[in-house]
Amino acid sequence: QVQLVESGGGLVQAGGSLRLSCAASGRTFSRDAMGWFRQAPGKEREFVAAISWSGGNRNYVDSVKGRFTISRDNAKNTVYLQMNSLKPEDTAVYYCAADPGGWGTFETQSYDYWGQGTQVTVSS
Repeated sequence: QVQLVESGGGLVQAGGSLRLSCAASGRTFSRDAMGWFRQAPGKEREFVAAISWSGGNRNYVDSVKGRFTISRDNAKNTVYLQMNSLKPEDTAVYYCAADPGGWGTFETQSYDYWGQGTQVTVSS
């Protein structure tokens, strides 16, 4: 059974930091691109960041550039999202996803596997 399990969410004050983790199991994800998406209440799910299987290509939405960093450890089948200088508008449920054979696209429909999400709340 393929599973992606996110962790590391929580409540943080504006300006603070959180590190999200996504542990994959059930198959080998080392050749998959991995992405992070988020969905705020009443809004559509949006792309946040993605990384190619080798880590050589990283893609970010403009609103998080310079604040968020995506990384991966293929030996641990885990992808991370380091979030610094958090803002109230970053509040959302964050999901990780896997795109088999992908390069790190922002397109939601390219991702075949999804986690259940972890809540991130940033207070002002």
